[in-house]
Amino acid sequence: MTSTKETGLHLLDAPIQIVDFRSGSGVCPKLDPTAKILAVKQYHSDFGKVVGTTPRHSLLLSSEDTSMNPFFQNGCVWVSDGDQLYIMSDPLQPSNSSQLPVILISRVILHRAPDDSITAVDWLKLRSPENMVMPAGACRYKSGILYCSQGNLCPELGGLSYMRLGRPPTSILYGYFGTPFNSIQNVIEDLDGGLWFTDSDMGFERSIRPKPQLPNQVYRFDPKTNDLRVVADGFKKPAGIAISPNNDTLYITDIDAARPDGTTDRTRAATIYAFDVTRRFGSQFLTNRRTFAFAKEGVPRAVMCDDLGIVYAACGDGVEVWSPGGVALGVIEVPGGCTTLCFGENRELFIGAKQRLWMIQLQDK
Repeated sequence: MTSTKETGLHLLDAPIQIVDFRSGSGVCPKLDPTAKILAVKQYHSDFGKVVGTTPRHSLLLSSEDTSMNPFFQNGCVWVSDGDQLYIMSDPLQPSNSSQLPVILISRVILHRAPDDSITAVDWLKLRSPENMVMPAGACRYKSGILYCSQGNLCPELGGLSYMRLGRPPTSILYGYFGTPFNSIQNVIEDLDGGLWFTDSDMGFERSIRPKPQLPNQVYRFDPKTNDLRVVADGFKKPAGIAISPNNDTLYITDIDAARPDGTTDRTRAATIYAFDVTRRFGSQFLTNRRTFAFAKEGVPRAVMCDDLGIVYAACGDGVEVWSPGGVALGVIEVPGGCTTLCFGENRELFIGAKQRLWMIQLQDK
């Protein structure tokens, strides 16, 4: 695979715009999709505590001047060992049209100045391993990364795959008691080591998976006991998943508004749901399902929490941000929208946006 080095990176200021939708001043120009900067819009005064007074950002990588391939689409994970970022492409069509699409994993090594600012990156594109077919979401796990393998037209392929850094992946979960999953989308680990993940029929819609044999559901798997359970159902297209820092609230996104033809139907779900994580008879359950938020633009493809419980979602206008109480705090507006995100060192927020990879420095607590 090819390797690229980008040098001379520098930070740009992103002044905060105050937006008051109640007074009518909420109507403000949208960011040009071709812009090379981010914009920060504040809906609530508490947003300043999240982003700081003048957040600084940098465009780390872009494929717009070369292939235009969406290399920065899914599964963004920062690894402190080696200060590196892993992020996956959208399915890419191979040169032979008779073959199924492939997904490339980008390994981005960060180089820093003495003040810890990122000055250069090494970008290496890797083909996903044969036994980890069509990976989607991912999370940091043990000494490596846990990937959601969607699988292909062979029903038995797909599941959760653990890959230690520099080693081949091993499958830790194939299906639900012998029935293959539809196409697992995202996974997170809780404080007890349990794995919560979403499974939907999006792979079938994209013609990479056979007809589903299970509903679109959310699961929890305990690797220590091998306990695998369905913990939530009733979703059209469950996608993103996140857990609060004290593990008492789980967030799940439903992106049914994103239609198979690439359009968005805003009469369908573009919603983040919140659940209480409760314990009954020694097992964890989800209770008190409630609507937490509806994306302002697009759909919430990925969601995560910071150490204060603030909720961030990858949406059509960028990174939309809410308080733990569901108050819309603001948006980090990204040209062309955001598809994946993760935190790095000292509250660096990495933003995947199809052909672009951004970093914005949030307020250091």
